[in-house]
Formats: sequence, C-alpha cells, structure tokens
Amino acid sequence: MRLEQVGIRVTDIRRSLRFYTRALGLRVVARGDTRSWGGGRWVQLKDPRSKRVVELNWYPKGSLFDGPYRAGDALDHLDFTVGVASRATLERVYRRLLRSGARPTKWSPATTEGWMASVLDPDGVWITVGRRPTRAERAA
Repeated sequence: MRLEQVGIRVTDIRRSLRFYTRALGLRVVARGDTRSWGGGRWVQLKDPRSKRVVELNWYPKGSLFDGPYRAGDALDHLDFTVGVASRATLERVYRRLLRSGARPTKWSPATTEGWMASVLDPDGVWITVGRRPTRAERAA
C-alpha cells in the first residue's frame, strides 16, 4: 500500500479548482462523481514539478460525508491505494486496518460497491483506501 494523495474538503469546487490551477499551477489529472452511492464530486490535481497530488472534495447536502464545515478543519482525508486489485484484496486490507486499531466508519467495501473504504486512525484522522479496476473489470 502507498500514500496516494491528500484530500481537501471544499465548499465550492469550481472556485477552489480555479485557485489551485491558476494561483498554484496545479494541473487537473482526474475528475469523478460519487454521488450515486452517497459521496460527492472530486478533482485530482498534480503539481507538474513535484508530481504530488491533491484532491479537492465537495459533498452536497445529504451526502454520507456531509457535515459541518469549519474553516481550517478542511483536511478531508489521507488517501491510500492498493493499486489495480480485486474487491477481495480491498476487503482484506480493510479488515487488517481494523485489526490494527483503526475504527470503522459507515464506508466500507460493502457500502461503496467495492471501490473504497474509510477508517479512522486512533486519533480520528480519516484514512481512505481505494483500488483501481482489474483488467477484467475494465474489459466488462
């Protein structure tokens, strides 16, 4: 498992996207919409020099991740990936994190159609683990 990115919760994804691309020079590398299973909209940005990735996350009212927004508390999560892997692999990693002291959240492989899981570290920091589709899934 490797650190994938850092997620920042934003209140206006268009405004934040303009700021991070124009003012900071980051480039859009991916976009997504997970509202179908209770998430929100996200945009991954990469620094062309360091190759580091930041993800901007916006959650609509009623989203599973929606909650009070307090300025300065916007670190959304630490995001790890298991790479191209099966749902079973993600489920094994999720169970290992729980056995190691992480606390479960409402978002497990079962609630995200097998694409990601979130846990809280011992201090309550969100950690998200996701996977990329397997060759068979990409071919389907």
